[in-house]
Order: sequence, then C-alpha cells, then structure tokens
Amino acid sequence: MVWSKLQARLPESLWPGVTKIMGYFYYPTLAIIGLPVNVLMIVVLSLKNCGLSRCVTLYLLAMGSTDLLLVIVDLILRQIVFVFKDNFSFLYFSPLCKYHAVLIYAVRDCSVWYTVAFTFDRFVAICCQKLKSKYCIEKTAGAVLGTVTVLSIAKNIFWYFVFIDGYVLSNSSRLCQTSYEVPKSPIWAMTEFIHYFTTPFIPFILILLLNFLTVRHILVSSRTRRRLRAHRDGKSPNDPEMESRRKSMILLFVISGNFIVLWALYLTEVIWTQLWWVNMKFEDPNAVLGEIGYMLQMLSYCTNTCIYAVTQTKFREQSKIVIKYPFTQIVKLIV
Repeated sequence: MVWSKLQARLPESLWPGVTKIMGYFYYPTLAIIGLPVNVLMIVVLSLKNCGLSRCVTLYLLAMGSTDLLLVIVDLILRQIVFVFKDNFSFLYFSPLCKYHAVLIYAVRDCSVWYTVAFTFDRFVAICCQKLKSKYCIEKTAGAVLGTVTVLSIAKNIFWYFVFIDGYVLSNSSRLCQTSYEVPKSPIWAMTEFIHYFTTPFIPFILILLLNFLTVRHILVSSRTRRRLRAHRDGKSPNDPEMESRRKSMILLFVISGNFIVLWALYLTEVIWTQLWWVNMKFEDPNAVLGEIGYMLQMLSYCTNTCIYAVTQTKFREQSKIVIKYPFTQIVKLIV
C-alpha cells in the first residue's frame, strides 16, 4: 500500500531514472566512507584495547574484515561498475567474472553467517551460564568462524560452473552471463532457491528467534534478581551482573537489528523474485524495489563502525588515538 502510493507520486517511467541518479551519488559516496571506516574498525579492534572479551573481539574483527572485502568486491567492483557501465563495456567479455562471482557470494555468506554466529555466542553468554565458560572463548570462536568460512566457500563453488565468461551489467541477482538453457533448468531453479534460502532467509529467521529468546530470558532473570536483591538488601541497588548483561545486550541488539533492518527489503525482493520465477501468479518483481534493497544492503557494509562508536566508549577513545597517530608522528618529525 505504501509503496503503491509512493509510486503514484511519480510517473512509472521516471522511477528508473530517479534510482539511477541516486546511484551516481550514493554508491561512490558510500565507497568513500566505507573503505576508511572499515579499515579504522579493523585497526582499532586489532589493538584489543576496547574492553571487549577476546571472543567478542574475534567475531567483530571477522565481521569487519568481510565488510571491508564486500565494499571492495561488491560495492566498488560491482555496483559502481553497474552505475557507470558505459565506461566498462569491455567487461561483457571478461573471463574474471566467474571468479568474481564466487568471491562475492562466498564473502557475503561469511558476513551474514558471522552475524548469526555472533548472535548465538551472545545468546549463550547471556542465557546459558553453564555453557558460557566452555563456548564463549576465543578458541571456540576461531573454530566457528573457520567452519563458516570453509562452508561458505564450498557452498558457492557451483557458481563457477554455472556462469560463463562476461558480466551482466545490470543490477540483478546474477553477476555473470549464463547459457540460454541454464535459467530454464529445474536443477538451476532448485540450486538458486537453496542458495537464497540459506542466505539470507535462514539467518534472518535465526537472528529474530535468538533475539526473542534473549529478550525473554533477560526480562525474566532481571525481575527475579531485582526481587532477590531487594529482599536481601532492603532495596534494589546497582547490579554489576545485570549492568554487564545490559551492555552486551545493547551491542547484540544494535548489530543484529542493523542486519534485520538493512536486509529486510533485499530479502523481500529475493523471495518475490523466486516466487515469480516458479510461476506462482505473482506480479513481476519491481526493479525499483530491488534497487532500493541493494542500496540498503550496501549500506550494511559500512554501519558497524558507527554502531561500535555509539555503543562502546572505549572504542571511541581508541579510534581518536588511531586517527591522531599519523598526525602526531608527522608533527614529531617536523619538530
């Protein structure tokens, strides 16, 4: 309903032009911001002076590294190329497309599932105290991240054999050209469905479920602890344990909420497109809706640094030190 009213304000023929003009400014601006802020985040977290546990730091470093890779291989080398495709017509015959596709889809899967792994880790830390000491450690985090990386690469190898040389210079789910028979193949339809079902549909549901369970546990346990402490001390003083949980909860909810909000439209467009392809009498998916979904998805590659800066005081302090460091060294050399 809202989308229909919005479209009614402009003639349908003008919408592609509006989104294209937005892309001319939006994607380059996002790349200019996204590269340095992700590098800054990786450097600051690598110093390990942000007051976060080693386990959490490892997850955040992994997420930051994949965001940086996606800014380069997806935002810059795909979306910006698409917007300025008249200058990249030679890519129609580039043999690099298949490798590029596997890299984008594998890194994107890693980024999404790292978020799921981090959400599950915080769920265990908050809701499963007996399991926390065994699971929420750096060794387990490394094993989980390594497993996710290997599975993501293995899952997306099939794109190499499906695609042929040459980019599809349009904002679609297919990065490279395919032979004429491939889109009509039932095997292709099933494989593509499984691909989008595992990323981002399942992660989306898992993050919502884990957040719901975490919130329910926090509400129940906080009421219980408040009553016990009030009964024992005659009042309800500050509770260090609940304060620690509150900070962990804020970081968890902001990161997972950021993923849910910025990927929701893209997920809707993916489901809509898949239903249309299997002829379930849905309307042809709107190109503008897909374009806005891609824009929000690209934004998700650049927001985690802002999240850490807003929620973590020590991260802000370390960021200032890192930013000032090159200038202080130059001043020392001059003086």
